[in-house]
Amino acid sequence: MSSRKQDIYETSAKLFRKKGYAATSVQDIAEAIGIKAASLYNHINSKQEILKELCMPIAASFSEGMEDIENSTLNPLEKLEQLVTLHVKLTIQNGDRMTLITGDWIHLNEQDLKSFKQSRSKYEASFKAILNQAKNEDYINSSVSIDVALFSILSSLHWLYSWKERHRDISSVELEKQLKECLLGGLKVR
Repeated sequence: MSSRKQDIYETSAKLFRKKGYAATSVQDIAEAIGIKAASLYNHINSKQEILKELCMPIAASFSEGMEDIENSTLNPLEKLEQLVTLHVKLTIQNGDRMTLITGDWIHLNEQDLKSFKQSRSKYEASFKAILNQAKNEDYINSSVSIDVALFSILSSLHWLYSWKERHRDISSVELEKQLKECLLGGLKVR
């Protein structure tokens, strides 16, 4: 990818995070880069293309990470810990892009939207299956509602990008440790 195209994507991600996809115009992107809007089209076809190129690789990274974790020899609790690590890693690497995963993905074109939704649903189903396996194998309390646990964990991880922006002083190692304790600690069989 050309450095100009990469600059367009990164600048767009920052603007989408600040203003939202719908409120950000091609003119806004061009001005932020320091070129005319017409010149932007020498590098991209549309704002929709930018959204796709920002969202779909993140979705693919989550899917690939889940697949690696599912296929590992780790026990279910260790798999859950690795999923927390995956979220922390991807959030730190892709802070501005993660905002798109929390809401602006709904602006993807029909085909990409369908693909994104399928990927997200598969990820959540896999996460739930690991939680169920952990419960069935007595790694987490039998009284735990898997649906509530899934909602709680994914909701917290979903908004991690926003929290991390305001707490830059915490290291990724400490963040992982604290999230594992907070999100998984209450589930564990004691």
